[in-house]
Amino acid sequence: MTREILRSHGLLTADSQSEVEPPAAERAELERFHDGRYLDLLVAAEGGDLGVEGLEMGLGTSDCPIFHGLVRGAALACGASLTGARLLLEDKTDIVFNPSGGFHHAGPARASGFCYLNDVALACLALADANRRVFYLDVDVHHGDGVQNAFYDRPDVMTVSLHQDGRTLFPGTGMVDEIGTGAGRGYSVNVPLPAGTYDEVYLQAFNTIVPPLAAAFAPDVIVLELGMDALAGDPLAGLSLTNNTYASVVEAVMGFGRPILATGGGGYHVQNTARGWALAWCVFSGQCGSHDDLAGLGGVLLESTDWAAGLRDRAVIPARSQREEVQAAVKATIRAVKTTVFGIHGL
Repeated sequence: MTREILRSHGLLTADSQSEVEPPAAERAELERFHDGRYLDLLVAAEGGDLGVEGLEMGLGTSDCPIFHGLVRGAALACGASLTGARLLLEDKTDIVFNPSGGFHHAGPARASGFCYLNDVALACLALADANRRVFYLDVDVHHGDGVQNAFYDRPDVMTVSLHQDGRTLFPGTGMVDEIGTGAGRGYSVNVPLPAGTYDEVYLQAFNTIVPPLAAAFAPDVIVLELGMDALAGDPLAGLSLTNNTYASVVEAVMGFGRPILATGGGGYHVQNTARGWALAWCVFSGQCGSHDDLAGLGGVLLESTDWAAGLRDRAVIPARSQREEVQAAVKATIRAVKTTVFGIHGL
C-alpha cells in the first residue's frame, strides 16, 4: 500500500532514486545474531512440527503465530535491511528505506511481539562489524527491547528509543534507568512517554535529548526504526501523534549529516501507517520538506474521503487537561534522562 501511494503521487520516478530487490538473508547471516537451534525450530514449526521447546521460545502464540511463508518472509525482511547496510558501506547511496523491516523485538532465541527475526539488530551488527559507529534511533511506540539487549554492553552502537511507557504497554521495558552495562553504560537511552503524548511535547523530548546525544556519540551511520504505531488512532497503543511529527523526525535525522538506513516497524491502523511511511519517503527523497505537502492530492488517489490534503495528517489540538497532564510527565522524563545519561557523554 505504501508503494502504491508513492507510485500514484509520482514519488518513485526521480533520477536520484532506485529500487533494489533484496535476496532473503542466508542462514549464516541470520546466525550472526540468532541461535541455530531457534532457527531450526522456526523452520520445523512452519512445517507443522511445533513442540514444547518452540513454544518456550515464543512460537505459536497469538503475537507470533505460525503461518505458511513465515520463514521466507522474515528472511526477506532481514535480507532487505542487510542489503541496505551493504549499500551504505559501499557508498552506493546515502539513504536506504526498507519499510518491510523494523522487527525490533525478536531475540537471539525468541520470537516476540510479531517479530521472529530481528533485521535491525542484524543490520546494526553488520555495520558495527565494518567498524562503523552506529546510532540506532527507534521511534516505534513499543520499546525496541531486542535491539537494546543485543548491544547493552557495547559502546560502538548507541540505542535510543522513544516509546510509550512500558508500565502501560508491551513489552514492559525501556525505563530511564536502563542505560547499559560495563563498556556499554550510557549507550542505551530510553525515553518513556505517557499515553496521550501529542506532537508538540513529543518533539520537545526528541529535540532536547536526541540531537545532543547524536552529536556527542559522533556516529558514522544512523539506523532509524520508523514504526508508525505512535500515531493517534492506532488500535494497539495510546500515543496521539500525527504523521507531521514523523516528518519532522526524519528531517532532523537527515540534518545529522550521516548515512541513514531506515526501516518500517509497527503500525496497526493500516491506512495511516502506509500514508505515514509514504510521507517519510517523500522527505527522505527530498521531494517535500517537513512543512510542505502535495497540494491537491490525496482523497480519491488515496482511496479515502476523510482527509483530502495529501500525505499529511490534519493538525490535532490536545485538550487542556491532556496538555497539562502530559507536559508534566514528559518534562519529568526529560529531566531524568538528562540526569542519568547526559553526564556520561559530557553533556
